[in-house]
Amino acid sequence: MAPASHSGRTAAYKPGLAIFTALGGAWVFVLVTLGAFTTSIGAGMAFPDWPLSNGSLNPKGWLEDLSMFAEHSHRLSGTMMGLISIGTVVWLGRTESRRWLRQLAWAALGIVILQGVLGGTRVLLDPVHVPGFQMTLGQMLRIPHGVLAQVYVCLVIAIALGCSQSWIEKPPHLNPRIRRLGLICCVLLLVQLAIAATMRHNGAGLAIRTFPYSTPDGHWLPATWDFRVAIHFAHRVMALILAVAVPLFAFSIRRDRTAPLAMRAAASGLLSLLVLQILLGMQIIETFRRAGVTTSHVVVGAVMLATVFWSTWLAHRDVIEGKPAP
Repeated sequence: MAPASHSGRTAAYKPGLAIFTALGGAWVFVLVTLGAFTTSIGAGMAFPDWPLSNGSLNPKGWLEDLSMFAEHSHRLSGTMMGLISIGTVVWLGRTESRRWLRQLAWAALGIVILQGVLGGTRVLLDPVHVPGFQMTLGQMLRIPHGVLAQVYVCLVIAIALGCSQSWIEKPPHLNPRIRRLGLICCVLLLVQLAIAATMRHNGAGLAIRTFPYSTPDGHWLPATWDFRVAIHFAHRVMALILAVAVPLFAFSIRRDRTAPLAMRAAASGLLSLLVLQILLGMQIIETFRRAGVTTSHVVVGAVMLATVFWSTWLAHRDVIEGKPAP
C-alpha cells in the first residue's frame, strides 16, 4: 500500500471510488446502445435544435414517439455520462496520487465534452451541403462522433480497472507475448470500428448484398466498385483478419497459467463474442439492416473492444505503474 502524500492523496484501494468508476464503465454501454439504436432507425434529426430538444429538457411527446425517444434518451444518457466524468475527475483529483490515472480522467472528460459538441454541431450543421459529397457537413460529423465513442469506452475501462482492488492489491505477472498480441488486437479492432463507422454513416451496410461471397454468382471480389462497395469490402476483410487475431490472443491468455481467473474467463467470453458478431453481421445482410440486429452488432463490437482492451491494459499493469509485480 502506498503511503499518503502531503496532499492526502494515496494509491491505495478505495472501495467507493472503485464502485463509482465501475458504474461509469457500465453506463458507457447504455450510451453506446442508445447511440447505435438512434442511428439504426435514422432518428439523429428527431429534434432540429441543440442542446435542448424542441426547446425543452422534457419535450412533449418524446415518450410516445420512437424516434424522439431514441434521440432524447441518447442526449440524456450523454449528459449523465458527462456528470459521471466530472465526478471521476473531482474524486481522483482529491484522493488519488497516481498522476497517470488523474490524467486519464481528464482525457475522458475532454472526450465527453468534445462528443457533446460534435453531436450538437451535427444537428445544427445538418442542412449545410458540401460540394462534391452526398453527405451534408452535419452528417459527416457522425463518423468522428462514432469513432471517438470507442476511444472513450477504452478510457473508461482503463480508469475503472486502475481503481479496482485486483489492479492495486493483486497484480498479475503475464507473458510479454500477451501484451504484444493484445496491442495488435486493440489496433485492429479500432481500425475495424473506424471502417464500420464510415460504412454505417455512408449508408453502405448493404452495398454488398450477398454473404459470404461478394456477388450472387459466387465471386469473392465485387463485380463493380465505388466508395460504398470498397468500404463495405474493407469491413469484411478486417473481419477475416480479426477472426484469426482475436482467437490467437484469447488462446494465449488461456495457456498462461499465471493469468488470473477473471482474465481467462474474459478470453473464453471473447471467443463467444467473436462468433456472435459474425452471426450478427450475416443477419444484417439477410434482414436488410433490421434496427435491432444492427444495433446489437454495434454494441457487441464495443463489448469486444472493451474486453480486449481490459485484458491488454491489465497485462501492461507493470509497465503502466512503473514497477514490477511482486
